Amino acid sequence: MKALTVAAAVAAFAAFAWFMLPTPPRPDPGPPSGGHGGHAVDPAVLADGVVLSVDRAAKSVTISHGPLRNLGMPPMTMAFQIGDPAVLEWIRPGDKLKFHADAVGGAFTVSSIEIAN
Repeated sequence: MKALTVAAAVAAFAAFAWFMLPTPPRPDPGPPSGGHGGHAVDPAVLADGVVLSVDRAAKSVTISHGPLRNLGMPPMTMAFQIGDPAVLEWIRPGDKLKFHADAVGGAFTVSSIEIAN
């Protein structure tokens, strides 16, 4: 009986300790986005990047970018889908960008893009 009481006390303490752990911070989702390239986006959520490659067949670009605050991503290099296929006509490897990306249908998609000076 004593072992059962000790086991119950340990289980209760463990459950209490588990619920007292701090919750991890969640990234700020930012304002909702419709996903069209021509619409204005708050400049505070634009990320800096450099185009490394353009894949017109896959409608994607590979960008080496700074932090994507709205997605909670650190700086990295990754491929993005392009929301507006017309962008693929003028974007070139080596272009410095300011852009906004969202998670759309399970894919990271550039929803607003402009050439940075």
